[in-house]
Amino acid sequence: MKILQLCHKSPYPPADGGTIAMNNITQGLLHEGFSVKVLAVETPKHHVSWENIPQDYLQKTNFEAVFIDTNITYSGAFKSLFSRKSYQVQRFYSKAFASKLKEILSQETFDVIHLESVFMTPYISEIRRYSQAKIVLRTHNIEHLIWERIIKNERNPLKKIALSYFAKQLKRYECSLHNQIDAFVAISEPDFLFFEKQYENIPGAVIPFGVDLENYENEEDYIPSRKPELFHVGSMDWHPNVEGIEWFLKEVWSKILAEYPEITFTIAGRNIPKHLQNNKLANVIIAGEVPDANEFMLSKDIMIVPLLSGSGVRVKIIEGMALGKVIITTSIGAEGLMVENGKNILIANTPEEFVAVLDKCVKTPDICTIIGENARNFVLLHHNNELITKQLIRFYESMLS
Repeated sequence: MKILQLCHKSPYPPADGGTIAMNNITQGLLHEGFSVKVLAVETPKHHVSWENIPQDYLQKTNFEAVFIDTNITYSGAFKSLFSRKSYQVQRFYSKAFASKLKEILSQETFDVIHLESVFMTPYISEIRRYSQAKIVLRTHNIEHLIWERIIKNERNPLKKIALSYFAKQLKRYECSLHNQIDAFVAISEPDFLFFEKQYENIPGAVIPFGVDLENYENEEDYIPSRKPELFHVGSMDWHPNVEGIEWFLKEVWSKILAEYPEITFTIAGRNIPKHLQNNKLANVIIAGEVPDANEFMLSKDIMIVPLLSGSGVRVKIIEGMALGKVIITTSIGAEGLMVENGKNILIANTPEEFVAVLDKCVKTPDICTIIGENARNFVLLHHNNELITKQLIRFYESMLS
């Protein structure tokens, strides 16, 4: 089976949730002996560092990338007001990328063309023109739902009106793809149930995000100290991450310090906004982009993921669980994961709940050990990349038969 994987950003190096999710699919399929060609969009936020990509990866995937300026512009946003197309999606279309895709499809034959996210769907017409391959859309999120949740927390009335319009555009577009694709794959059950209603009579499946546990060595018999180090790690050019951290620092952090004045909170991730870098809050440390996320997570105690918006599955939560870390997150942060509050994760939605849950961790450190062990076992059972890849292959085969 030959697969062409179209990615809305370079999957290598796998540095954030989206790139890790895409790269794990690539690596899983290659491991199973399938031919995978990767064509990606290079964006202003996600440059391709060719010198850092292993030759082995380049050779196996015949990796190529085309630069597209996906930056939001006032002129582009204004023009979209008179179009039924989604501006968020159309930013990812370029004639140069379409030309490269045509070149590849004219030279090679594929069985499956795997679209990573709705942002690759503007190229469906080119695919249909030059290929007989089955088109599978992998929905990383319900994209319009992210914006609808952001709008709920937006206080600027003019910005709220504009965002509402673009969210409606995006929703209409996402729901209109049923007559363009051959199948879809959702990362979580809630996402699958939504798209199943929209894409009637189109094959679909839930194929979760997977990890290779050999890359996530946890600390056995780990017990946090009575002054645990809290941390957050994630790409800070993703609005829900910034929004959540801003809320946590403003609404929660002072209450935690009132109870535990010596506790620290370290924020790591690339593209941290300047207003967060320049914060003067006590015991808040801005680490910026770290060279090894796993090493960073292992050096700290409790992971904080205070998401107020978003959709799909939070990859960094799964990675933290794979390392045996205790995760404190919101209901939205845990959405899409079959986790159990108090067993393999801790859920808090208000400042008071965050303080109460942390208080439990500090006063009963054995709970952290148990939850950490349960978290790793959860990942082993539900997010094993080898098993998930086999699920995807079976779905491909059933679609092609």
